[in-house]
Amino acid sequence: MLSQTPMGFQSHGLGALSDTISCEVEEERNGSYELTMEYPITGVHFSEIEMRSIIVAKPNYLDEPQPFRVYQITKPLNGKCTIYARHISYDLSDIPVQPFTAAGIQSALNGLKTHAMYDVSDWTFATSRATASPFKVDVPSSIRSWFGGKEGSLLDIYGGEWHYTGKTCRLENSRGADRGVTIRYGVNLTELKQEENCNSCYTGVLAY
Repeated sequence: MLSQTPMGFQSHGLGALSDTISCEVEEERNGSYELTMEYPITGVHFSEIEMRSIIVAKPNYLDEPQPFRVYQITKPLNGKCTIYARHISYDLSDIPVQPFTAAGIQSALNGLKTHAMYDVSDWTFATSRATASPFKVDVPSSIRSWFGGKEGSLLDIYGGEWHYTGKTCRLENSRGADRGVTIRYGVNLTELKQEENCNSCYTGVLAY
């Protein structure tokens, strides 16, 4: 489904993208959450797929359909385009938060809202964890950058696993359930490949 706004998906928005060739959503644990879609240029509503428009798709068999904001559309090749979109939670990367300190995880989440430099009243930050370690935003920076991926982030201090549902960002103790399944070579693992890449490796720093 295609829309221009991230809320109010009771209708089909601008319409269903019924001519989709393929659509895949990949979510890494506490990592990227993106959608990749192949769509023909002759498909219905193709002309309405624009940068920053929103595609609503079901990411897995458990979660409700989620909004993904388009950030890249390739040039047509053989009559089709590839469309890349990120989960709506990436909108928080464009919202800065002012420096503040907090005594625990709940006050830290509250602080991200109260110290945001733009209105985030339609967002919900929640958690099922109850850790009391101190948290500090030392310089103005984006809200989502404090979710994880750097020293002093919420994940760095409190641990857990993020679960995104629309504009609700929830830090859970864990997602899913341990069903006792193990991966064993020759049983449910038939091939293993390891790849090394030093393309972005820095070997020195030069002051100038």
